[in-house]
Amino acid sequence: MSKKIIIDCDPGHDDAMAIILAASGVSDLQIEAIATVAGNVGVEKNTKNALRICDLAGLDDVPVAMGASRPLVREPFEASDVHGESGLDGTGLPEEPVKRLAEGHAVDMLIEKLMASDEKITLAPIGPLTNIAMAIRKEPQIVTKIREIVLMGGGTYGNRTPVAEFNIYADAEAAKIVFECGAPITMFGLDLTHQALATPDILEALQAIDNPVAAAVTDMVEFYAGAYKDNFAGAALHDPCPIAYLIDPSMVEFQPG
Repeated sequence: MSKKIIIDCDPGHDDAMAIILAASGVSDLQIEAIATVAGNVGVEKNTKNALRICDLAGLDDVPVAMGASRPLVREPFEASDVHGESGLDGTGLPEEPVKRLAEGHAVDMLIEKLMASDEKITLAPIGPLTNIAMAIRKEPQIVTKIREIVLMGGGTYGNRTPVAEFNIYADAEAAKIVFECGAPITMFGLDLTHQALATPDILEALQAIDNPVAAAVTDMVEFYAGAYKDNFAGAALHDPCPIAYLIDPSMVEFQPG
């Protein structure tokens, strides 16, 4: 039986790879919708990138809605130093997407999808948690409709400050709302995601696959690895980790927190 999920993201190279993984042939996930949020770059650029990735992955029927353009309280904080000015530099994808944006705000789409579903839906937020927090504040009843919140964020150390990971740091007030909402939460922090490295041998295997998706992912890994070359053996694939867990939970060992 397929698992219904909603992906909330800020593409971003690793977000893009997470969407592609969710849509791939190894996945039993049913993507109900994709919401975008300000994070790696501004929400307009992130939304455009989500649409471009949907074109690449064949997600013609999955609605994409644009969400929050800034954090709840603090000033916007971006990661263009990692992902480039477009948020998805170095990919060679068509500049303009064919897929069109869904009408309405992502927060409203999240609420509508959850409240209308006859079964619980898993949320997979892999960017700042602004949209999820706003949806919980606007319609608290959605918490009863959430099977699990499987998020990328946090860790016992940071990548934006010594103690702060980017997705949580970008909207810590939203993270507080989400972590205290009462829904089951599975957190993929840096302690785990820095174990998921796209090493040179993996990149070589990708380069040997002759199809447009593999070529695009190869470009993503090659560009994204530049942010890690001084400290790691390859690019850390943060955002695909929650999706990989949803496809195959046996991949991951958890500790209660």
